[in-house]
Order: sequence, then C-alpha cells, then structure tokens
Amino acid sequence: MQIRRFRPGDEAALFQVFFSAVHGVASRDYSPEQIKAWAPADLDQALWAQRIQTLKPFVLELGGQVVAYADLQHKGYIDHFYVAATHPRQGLGTHLMAHLLAEAKSLGLGELTADVSVTAEPFFARHGFTVVERRFPVRRGVTLANALMCRRVEVGE
Repeated sequence: MQIRRFRPGDEAALFQVFFSAVHGVASRDYSPEQIKAWAPADLDQALWAQRIQTLKPFVLELGGQVVAYADLQHKGYIDHFYVAATHPRQGLGTHLMAHLLAEAKSLGLGELTADVSVTAEPFFARHGFTVVERRFPVRRGVTLANALMCRRVEVGE
C-alpha cells in the first residue's frame, strides 16, 4: 500500500473510485435517483478533472492500482473521501484517515471538518468526528441527506 499526492493523469482512476463508491456502497443508504444525481455516469470529465486538480487529493494505491483517495484543504476541510467498492472494509480508509490526521498536524490545523454521507458517517464517527449539523444539499435537482462533522486535532495524538 502506498499513499501519495495526486498526479496529473490520475483523474480517470479517481472518477472510477468515486463512481464505484457511490454506486456500489452508498447505494444502500440512498435511492437510485439520489445516486444518479450524486454520481452520474455521464458526468462531464473535463469538469471532473478540473475539480480533482483543484482538490489535489492524496491517492492510495494497492498493488499499483488506485483504490482510494481523499483531500485535505488548507483550512482543514475534507471535500472528498472515497474508497472503491471493490475494496471495502480492508482498512484502506483507516490508513487514509491516519494520513490526513498526520498531514493536519504537520500543517498546524486544530480541526478537521467534512460534509459526510449517511453511509460514511459511522466511519467518520469511529475516527473521532462528531455531527455538528444535519444538512440536505440538492444535487441536480435531487435532495441528499448528509452531516457536517468535525474533529479536533490534538498536537500530541
């Protein structure tokens, strides 16, 4: 397993991780209409590439294959955190979260926040995040439930 910074050319592999995570895992908590609105198969790949290049996520590879990714923005916000549906419950998310926490400490961030799906909420809770607010964002005209979650980052952790 290797965690590295995003490199140009990773965009398509990261889309596959995102798409499989939403369609293969989050689909147990969201309706087909919500899944399609969240992760449409015909998502504009140029816009996707632009978004990923802006996020500059950390990429987790297993055997040379991209299987997970997550970003950490300069104020401690985690915008994307996805593990491919082909690799659930193998500890990859835990390794990625540990990496984000170490990065947050090195940057002197005192707090991490994320808008977390219903599916990911138990995972984030296991890693010390608590719900601050329930939210209902609209994607492509469809309402999705999520939660703003927060976690303090202690220097001595």
